[in-house]
Amino acid sequence: MRKILFCITALLFSAATMAVDNVMSATKRIVEHPELVGSLTLSLADAQDYAVGRNRSLKNASLAVQEAYATRWQTIAAMLPSVDATGSYTNYCNYSASMNMMGNAVNISMPNVAAFSLTAAVGINGQGVVGALLQNIAIDMKKIALEQSETELRGNVMSAYVSVLALQSISNLLDSSLNNVEELERMTRSAVDVGAAERTTADQIHVRVNALKTTINTQQRTIELALNSLKVLLDVPAETELILTENIDDLLSPESVLNLLSENFNIHNNLNYQLLEKNTRLAERNVHMAGWAYGPTVSLAYNYTKQHYFEDGGMRMTPPNLVQLNVSMPLWSSGKRAAGVVEKKIALRRAQNTLSETGDQLAIQYRQLRYDLTNAYETYVNERDNIIVAQRVFASATEKFRYGTNSNLELTNASNDLISAQTTYVQAMLNLVNAQVELKKFLNN
Repeated sequence: MRKILFCITALLFSAATMAVDNVMSATKRIVEHPELVGSLTLSLADAQDYAVGRNRSLKNASLAVQEAYATRWQTIAAMLPSVDATGSYTNYCNYSASMNMMGNAVNISMPNVAAFSLTAAVGINGQGVVGALLQNIAIDMKKIALEQSETELRGNVMSAYVSVLALQSISNLLDSSLNNVEELERMTRSAVDVGAAERTTADQIHVRVNALKTTINTQQRTIELALNSLKVLLDVPAETELILTENIDDLLSPESVLNLLSENFNIHNNLNYQLLEKNTRLAERNVHMAGWAYGPTVSLAYNYTKQHYFEDGGMRMTPPNLVQLNVSMPLWSSGKRAAGVVEKKIALRRAQNTLSETGDQLAIQYRQLRYDLTNAYETYVNERDNIIVAQRVFASATEKFRYGTNSNLELTNASNDLISAQTTYVQAMLNLVNAQVELKKFLNN
């Protein structure tokens, strides 16, 4: 019994861990979405799609991609023509400027003036172009991060979904065991009443009945917690009734496992490797950007000015049209730019080494994940066979006890073996699901 309670506690803790990151916001979502209170009938694929459509972390990741697009446009727009308009009015309050020309004092009046100026300018350099390319890589990395988040969420939903089915399966098995033991208790009580059995035997079976009831009650609470974990992932209120339409045997079919094991591993499909590839390209662009610190900056500007003087006289020295071309070339920085290039090249070599090392590690990890899935499936098949045997042994022990050819101890041992086999079977199912989820995430399936 201690082993059984320990396994159930472990399942309870596993289900609680899946919800701990989101439980604080569950109450808020219930308040915000009261219309969702009701029932949801979901297959596994429906549950995954539903969670993806409502998950706020995914929405934030999608917004991060849009934000990266906006940042890239800002970088590009900084190199495109810009036009500014300026209007002004100046009143000199009848002031006259005094100038000495060849010994003679000359007063020049300063008439009131209104001016309108239009300036068009464009400037470009190599670093700006490389910066725009860097933003393209940043967008790709944000998209990969979004895909990673979605894959992780789908895997969590699958684990939670199958956990509920597995726990419901063991609950049904426990109910069946309870019915059998209660029937034995009734038979034993009848035998005690006619003097064909000892009261001690009936009392011992009664203890077994109470122990099974306690186990079943604990199991029901575990199922409720697993359902709540799934509701958190789906972002639905706690009052929502979830109706799961999948059959656990279909989800854990040999075909699904064999199909997953037969998939070829393409390292470039792995999301972690894709991120490292983008990071290496980013390091390459940074080398180019550091090199363009030696390059020129070219800018071109055109200015049109229209002035209106409200009085005659005064000085008119502002040209109506002005074109200006500037070219600046860095010449000497005491080695600062050279050190910057060296720094970025070192960072590039480090990124390349990390990419190469990760490629080797992923090849090993793929083999390990395939091994884990194969081992988990074999264990699941064995435990499935074991539970059939344990049920048959318990049925035989029950029948023998009914006709007095088996002792109470033998019946108790058979009952304990059955419950233990049931618990181990559920854990094998969960291990198989987790192994499938991990390999799917690795393959970006």
